[in-house]
Amino acid sequence: MTMPIKKLTKILRLEAEKHQDRAVIGGLARYADTWLREAGAAFGPEAAGWVQGVADRLRAYSNLPDPATRRKALAALSEMLRAAPPSHIPRWREQREATPAPPAPPRARPAPAPPAPVRERAGLDSPVTALQGVGPQQAKRLAKLGIRTIRDMLYFFPRRHDDYSQLKPINRIEYGEEVTIIAQVWDAGVRETRGGGTLFKATLSDGTGFVEATWFNQPYLADRIRRGQQIVISGRVDEYLGRLCFNSPQWEPLEKELLHTARLVPVYPLTEGISAKWLRRLMKRTVDYWSKRLPDHLPTSVRQEAGLLDLETAIVQAHFPDSKDLLERARYRLAFDELFVLQIGLLRQRYLYRSVPGKPLPVDKATLRDFIRGLPFELTRAQQRALRQIVADLRSHQPMNRLLQGDVGSGKTVVAAAAMALTVAAGAQAAMMAPTEILAEQHYQTISRLLEWMPPSPPLRGGSGDRRPTIRLLTGSVTGRERTEIYAGLADGSVDVVVGTHALIQEGVQFKELALVVIDEQHRFGVRQRAALRQKGYNPHLLVMTATPIPRSLELTLWGHLDVSVIDEMPPGRKPVVTRLLLPTERERAYAFVRSQIEKGRQAFIICPLVEESQKVEAKAAVDEYKRLQKHIFPDLRLGLLHGRMKGEEKEATMARFARGELDILVATSVVEVGIDVPNATVMLIEGADRFGLAQLHQFRGRVGRGEHASYCLLVSDSASPEAQERLQAVEATNDGFTLAQKDLELRGPGEFLGTRQSGFPDLKLARVTDLRLVEAAREAAR
Repeated sequence: MTMPIKKLTKILRLEAEKHQDRAVIGGLARYADTWLREAGAAFGPEAAGWVQGVADRLRAYSNLPDPATRRKALAALSEMLRAAPPSHIPRWREQREATPAPPAPPRARPAPAPPAPVRERAGLDSPVTALQGVGPQQAKRLAKLGIRTIRDMLYFFPRRHDDYSQLKPINRIEYGEEVTIIAQVWDAGVRETRGGGTLFKATLSDGTGFVEATWFNQPYLADRIRRGQQIVISGRVDEYLGRLCFNSPQWEPLEKELLHTARLVPVYPLTEGISAKWLRRLMKRTVDYWSKRLPDHLPTSVRQEAGLLDLETAIVQAHFPDSKDLLERARYRLAFDELFVLQIGLLRQRYLYRSVPGKPLPVDKATLRDFIRGLPFELTRAQQRALRQIVADLRSHQPMNRLLQGDVGSGKTVVAAAAMALTVAAGAQAAMMAPTEILAEQHYQTISRLLEWMPPSPPLRGGSGDRRPTIRLLTGSVTGRERTEIYAGLADGSVDVVVGTHALIQEGVQFKELALVVIDEQHRFGVRQRAALRQKGYNPHLLVMTATPIPRSLELTLWGHLDVSVIDEMPPGRKPVVTRLLLPTERERAYAFVRSQIEKGRQAFIICPLVEESQKVEAKAAVDEYKRLQKHIFPDLRLGLLHGRMKGEEKEATMARFARGELDILVATSVVEVGIDVPNATVMLIEGADRFGLAQLHQFRGRVGRGEHASYCLLVSDSASPEAQERLQAVEATNDGFTLAQKDLELRGPGEFLGTRQSGFPDLKLARVTDLRLVEAAREAAR
């Protein structure tokens, strides 16, 4: 499309909004002279009749009587422009001004910029210095943005798009809106300010009114924006002294292809030395040329089934969209790609794990039946279902690779203990790894109690004499002779079950026949740590557990290689914990409530966000809060202190005292989030509750309500922000851990949701793991 036709087409489009002959100053009749001059030069004498015919219609337009007639006239003019004769513009200029648009675009779009000239043999993985205009210095700056290759450029997506696609005449613009106007410069000039800066002002008119645009400290604009020139302005409408105006808007001459105005304009992250316009121009040249050379790895059948754009169109539309709908479709396709590749990897990992045979265990039905009968309570239907799935895995020649998830207090440990009992009965060893010593000690005591019923068994693994299963605890606090004995027992098979922390994956730990690995709070371990314990045996069965309910989308994204068992039912008789959100001014009421519960013979937790006071963070610290509470608030009560910097023996002694009822209040940090079971504790008071995640608050709440008495969770927030209040109100409103987990994931993202940035965590640019529909679509396609 030649420039005169392009220019007139935009004017006609603007005129078609109201048919008032105000698209240009003086109306279409006055513009006819400009058309004759520019089109005559472009098309030559051979097309003089056609050029004159368009001019005649332009001159006649203002005399048409009504909008309907004018609408028909505009349609006729547009038809004439589409039937334009060949241009006489020289070939070199035609290529510079307008290269042909890509084939079959979803909607007609402006002609792309000239291809980015590249050095010979450049490829998608060539450095950005292969692009014209990118030297070593700019390449260093781009590297700060993560752009090192041409492929990086294509996948460096805008963080947003500013919508400047709405063209408006000046008399219809309103304060505060983002708009685009096409206008003529009536006056322009630069002046100095009192502070030594400069102001460049331009008075603009489109025939419907006048508006002033101001640019600060850009005096060079005096050489670029001149009186009589037609330009395009995009930006937010401001107000000064009662008059509408623009302050530092985006602008471009009307004759150029519009990259910065009159469209959905991409806004990229920037760094020092990289301007928005420079990067946008470079990106346009790169996308226009290199998007055609990107191989589309998705099979055509997958694309058609999922209704996806082809990769070239998706890349182009993600950067420079023709419409909001195409932008959404482009982002959907590219997000699908990210999740598709991720799911391929997960399913491959699952296949490889299953391709190496494991050791099937001869599960004794009598042992399982005796274990269940020996429990002081009945298993819930959800526990029974999970146990059936685990038993089937243990019997299989393929090694178990299962995630067992359930809410706080849903009874996961007893299910894991049953699996360990069956493993021992089959003549093999089992190991459980927990993230903290406190939790490991708790599991050791629970499993020892649950396996007490097991009768003496025949000699195992070549030993002599009947004996009961041996269960040992191995943590960093176990040293010297005791540690040596445990190492020897694991190596010769005399230790049947070991419960521990990271100490289990030390080089000195060797098992004779490790057949079952159980990892609790598995997201607190890195990928390598989990693998290190599995490597202690020959492809052992693996059961990983978490008390953090995992939303389905995250489950498929991070643990799509695992089978999943869900315990979504609480043991009967467990009362829901009453949760209340309190203002800091209501803290005294909270203390009074805590005292009233203790007077009834109960116990309480008080949680603080920090161990010790910090000058950088204004939050209550456990050490100082413990001293203050003991001295001023509860001088007559027995208080204990628990935090992660204490030695293992100190923490164990404090917890033991609290469990025996020798302490009334335990002041602690988040170390109590998991692994503390005190049925007599009925109050959980959380200071600085806004500093914890929703899932973490739910874990704290799960430390109470484990006995027969009504229990309470009091949330004291240091922040009155609407965001913080909304989050805490969600905790107050529901005891459903899965509901809170989904909300927590949406608010904080998967990295913070899990408490750590795990090795192997997917680096997703456009995909969101909260989008279950997209995750499931990608997984289905990957199968």
